[in-house]
Amino acid sequence: MFLLAGTLALLNLVNDPGSAPRLLIVAGCDLGTALLGLLLPWRRRCSPALLGVLGFAVLGLSTWSFGGVATGTGPFLVLLYAWAALHFPRWILAAYALPAAASYVTPLILTRQPPEVVGSAFVLMPVALAVAFLIEGHARHLRQERERLERIEQWRAAMIGTLAHDVRAPLTTVQMALEELRDQVPSSSAWMLDAALRHTARMTRLAEDLLDVHRIDTAGHLKLDRQLVPACRLVSEALSYVRAVPVVADVDEDLRIWVDPARFEQIIVNLVGNAVKYGRPPIVVRLVEGRLEVRDHGDGIPSSLRSRLFSQFAAGGQDGVGLGLWIVRQLAEAHGGRASAEARDPGVAMVVTFENAKH
Repeated sequence: MFLLAGTLALLNLVNDPGSAPRLLIVAGCDLGTALLGLLLPWRRRCSPALLGVLGFAVLGLSTWSFGGVATGTGPFLVLLYAWAALHFPRWILAAYALPAAASYVTPLILTRQPPEVVGSAFVLMPVALAVAFLIEGHARHLRQERERLERIEQWRAAMIGTLAHDVRAPLTTVQMALEELRDQVPSSSAWMLDAALRHTARMTRLAEDLLDVHRIDTAGHLKLDRQLVPACRLVSEALSYVRAVPVVADVDEDLRIWVDPARFEQIIVNLVGNAVKYGRPPIVVRLVEGRLEVRDHGDGIPSSLRSRLFSQFAAGGQDGVGLGLWIVRQLAEAHGGRASAEARDPGVAMVVTFENAKH
């Protein structure tokens, strides 16, 4: 702000060369104040408020130097107050009232201006103070909201850390115990263990999704360990985690793809799980070079939802929080591709394209 005022004073030398000495003094004071603001180590939050007092003094000097012409004083005085309102508490704005009024009125009195000109301070000062209080209130509200969001973010990070260290390990143990028990119980009771295993797997996937969100937020992307793997085997292994309904796989046995196996498996599990929850069988998984398609034969998805379906928390429900498809999009983009939803008759097809598919 002071750099701007000093620069404008220097530029005005072209229009008013007769006032060069006064313009140079004003420009020097403005630029000197700006230099102080840049170089001094302001260790306390309210310390830079002293610059405002210097600024009012420079405004008064400018008005006096130009014989009481206050054309530029009013706007810069309001601008100084606005700057202070963005950075300092309300008591500093109130404390500014005396130096601000003195910087405006004193040069007018010294240059013998008419009473109506001097009296303009009774309009300018309340307006400047009112504007400053409004700005300060809004800025304070925004700071409080930012602090609240930072606390929420810290809580979210702590929650995800808890999932990483305190939930995944017990879930793995529970899943292993249930699988051991399933081989020992009568077939008439096996359905209960199957249901428990499905829900345990769902909880594990949810924990993994939340951990992926944390990784993306922290690093900005997901790291891949890409390998050239047989597509048919990869799809078959991924579908082994989905036990709710039969899934038809249409994959060329000779196709090999250049992907991160664990991440690509996660894409298939998330898409098939979404099709099972929201669509109807048959569920068909088709993979050709560079294109994965998971189709259901349900009621489909409205066109208004398809465009934002892969956004974060776009389609949460009682069985999840809406992260699965967003994770799919992130994984597709990490593979150099994209994710989209295409209408079918009947149903919908979730399509993921990726690069570097190889035979």
